[in-house]
Amino acid sequence: MNEPGPRFWEIFFELYDALPRQGPGNRACAARALALCRDLPPSPAVIDLGCGAGGQTITLAELVPTGSIEAVDNHAPGIERLRATIAERGLASRVRAGVGDMADPPLPRGRFDLAWSEGALYSIGLRKALRVCHDLLRPGGYLAFTDAIWRREDPPPEVKAGFDLDYPTMGRLEDDLAAIRACGFEPVGHFTLPDEAWWDDFYTPMERRIGELRGKYAGDDEAAAILDRLAREPELHRRHSAFYAYAFFVARKAHGRGGERPSK
Repeated sequence: MNEPGPRFWEIFFELYDALPRQGPGNRACAARALALCRDLPPSPAVIDLGCGAGGQTITLAELVPTGSIEAVDNHAPGIERLRATIAERGLASRVRAGVGDMADPPLPRGRFDLAWSEGALYSIGLRKALRVCHDLLRPGGYLAFTDAIWRREDPPPEVKAGFDLDYPTMGRLEDDLAAIRACGFEPVGHFTLPDEAWWDDFYTPMERRIGELRGKYAGDDEAAAILDRLAREPELHRRHSAFYAYAFFVARKAHGRGGERPSK
């Protein structure tokens, strides 16, 4: 598969920036993960890393009504959309969104009670991202994140090729749990996202948006080819979801002075 060019990314963001979410997830899964964070302070400080356009950020603001949230992403149009939503919802007093590098967020270390990230940590390497989260959290703070994992060892070649392009180091459940422990966290719990978490706010609106863009770019062969490529993802999931999953992981940084030292 050819490396995407500038036109691909132009249409990719025209598609993804319009979606309710930029990856699998839903409110019920967020609430279930949050329930595993059993003794957060009354007004927790939360960081949402790789927030995209902030679908899950707004959900977090609703689920943690007394918390403050810092949301960070390197895609400026998504942050602008999230800022507009924050203003519309009257959340500016406790939710802030900023453009920043998830690998080196411009925020104080050791300050946060909860680090949250849905479908984003893999983009800088899971272990590197886990160490970033470890540094941001206070001792005893929680980490909640989703990550793609293999369910079976024998995925069809087209499925393997798709993930190899986007996430070549994708592992199994056991690999993520080992990485969590190696980076100074104790696993608290994990669960697999149900299929509706892929479709309701992600793939169904994606397919609808692809249809709209096909109309917009009618007669443009290059755009049609790009949209065909983007349309393969939900179709592959429809046919081959038994081979992979998204898992929600909740872990806790060790108590004590600075917590355990993550392994390099």
